[in-house]
Amino acid sequence: MKTEAFDYDLPQELIAQKPLKVRHESRLLVYDRKTDKISHTWFKQISRFVSSGDILVVNRTRVIPARIFGKKTTGGKAEVLLLRKISEKTWEVLVGGKGLSEGKKIHFPGGLQAVIIQELSASKRIIEFNQHVEEQLNEIGHTPIPPYIHEELEDPERYQTIFARVPGSAAAPTAGLHFTESVTSDLQKKGASIEEITLHVGLDTFAPVTENRVEDHQIHSEWCEVSEITAERINRAVGQGSKIFSVGTTSARTLETAATEGGVRAYQGDTDLFIFPGYQFRVVDCLLTNFHLPRSSLLMMVSAFAGLENIMRCYREAVEKQYRFYSFGDAMLIL
Repeated sequence: MKTEAFDYDLPQELIAQKPLKVRHESRLLVYDRKTDKISHTWFKQISRFVSSGDILVVNRTRVIPARIFGKKTTGGKAEVLLLRKISEKTWEVLVGGKGLSEGKKIHFPGGLQAVIIQELSASKRIIEFNQHVEEQLNEIGHTPIPPYIHEELEDPERYQTIFARVPGSAAAPTAGLHFTESVTSDLQKKGASIEEITLHVGLDTFAPVTENRVEDHQIHSEWCEVSEITAERINRAVGQGSKIFSVGTTSARTLETAATEGGVRAYQGDTDLFIFPGYQFRVVDCLLTNFHLPRSSLLMMVSAFAGLENIMRCYREAVEKQYRFYSFGDAMLIL
């Protein structure tokens, strides 16, 4: 499959630069795969589409203040963006600054230091800190905001979902950003329930696929977890004929990683599952998601779920109707 098939035209003014004042006031495009119909509503009305016994699976990961500024031994500026924890003091990171090669040291405020132990690419490194960096992030770290957002975020908490409790992500699971206590209350009144998984989101999630053929792309790895009790509840719902709604591509990737015949198993570890058209979903019945970047693996996953032509038709209509795109944008529900 050609990667160029996942291109689309998007006016720059449709890239949302800041969150709405009220999370659940975002718009919701609904695509029904059975009827092939597109409809439009508001996210606060999402409970209309669930039934008693259905489960919405959300990602409880929390974005850490993963962007930290330091200096090289020579005094020059250096920047590190934490991507993935490898061991207690070792991280995969993106670096900014010249000459940050293997063996070089970076000095941060508060006595924190790091040495580069491996070069992975032009900007990606493995570094080892002299102490547990998490203990200092609240003092020296900054919330990483996607590069296509150019306005400063007044309240960093708006880049966290209301479910965010487990620190570890470099980016937010954006489909969850629309939820409020009011919406979750409406869902529970319908008899639906919310279950939590964890997947720590890395920035590679948003990177475009650069290979000409989708199949040639080496997908990134992310850490995820499905608890035993969550797996049991999902399997019970599946057995009763209820639907499993994945809130976001991160939840979908986690559920499909943990998939078994007839449900899911408890799981903890890395996933390198690459979902693109041709993949057969085993757990997810309905998918809630934002509008994704061209050529991204996320757009490929959504296209695997609903069909590439159908998704492109939905995206064209979203552009025509002036939906807001990307992290702080509007939402899409695929039934």
